[in-house]
Amino acid sequence: MRRIGIDLGGTKIAAIGLEGEDRFTSIKRSPTPRGDYHATIEAMKNIAGEIEDELGGAAHIGIGMPGSISPDTGLVQNANSTWLNGRAFENDLARDLERPLRLANDANCFALSEAVDGAGAGTGSIFGIIIGTGCGGGLIYDGRVVDGRHRIGGEWGHNPLPWAEAFEFPGPECWCGRRGCMETWVSGPGLAGDHERHTGEQASVETIAERAQLGDKEAQATIGRHSGRLARGIAAVVNVFDPERIVLGGGLSNLTHLYDRLPDLMAPHIFADAPAIDIRPPRHGDMSGTRGAARLWRLDEVV
Repeated sequence: MRRIGIDLGGTKIAAIGLEGEDRFTSIKRSPTPRGDYHATIEAMKNIAGEIEDELGGAAHIGIGMPGSISPDTGLVQNANSTWLNGRAFENDLARDLERPLRLANDANCFALSEAVDGAGAGTGSIFGIIIGTGCGGGLIYDGRVVDGRHRIGGEWGHNPLPWAEAFEFPGPECWCGRRGCMETWVSGPGLAGDHERHTGEQASVETIAERAQLGDKEAQATIGRHSGRLARGIAAVVNVFDPERIVLGGGLSNLTHLYDRLPDLMAPHIFADAPAIDIRPPRHGDMSGTRGAARLWRLDEVV
């Protein structure tokens, strides 16, 4: 009945143990060896071992990762941790850990955690959104991840900004090789980059948000543009999936103004006569990714 969830992030690796249905261990973290594939494998192996020592025995392991494993090639695709792309990550890690693994996109793990016992609990469907250094999403229907044929379900970050204005073309360059992806507009670097293009000033998201609250007009304009773009992007997903609830995660989910502004900004873009928009912050904060990764193995599969 032992499970482990590991969240492989761009800057840190986090892991947690799960006994039974809801007995979680304390979380452990280590730096991600950026740019070093083999060191990343070794770090994942080591942190899994630390959690197993705490649990007192071997466990089933689920992993939340950037991008996903292609069902056709078995290789990593679409990871913004680009040193993983094109690698047989699942096979290599399973070999070193000497057991089968379950892997899913990190946003899917976040969404699954929040759907089971978090901010989306009690609903039939949620759209879980990650807005931080990147931009991703996960779809949950009836308690299960909607992954899709290519394992890219919910990956809205590399779609273009919907209902774009003339001044928003062609959009900033994205690491994926395209321009104007949602990630380039609504992620933390996207917000900061937009502020710099309009003001010539480099500032962190936190600084911009603080200045906006204090009445700085330029910072307020940046926050306004960001909120409007985020609203358009989420509305486009709502028009396709129509979730009962939307849960925001990642660093920008701490921007409290989003929960007040987004419903009104989204409503004109949703193809319904009376849009009911329910947007909430995560219940489990930055632990959601690891908790969801552990739940990639259902309890009845590990008893």
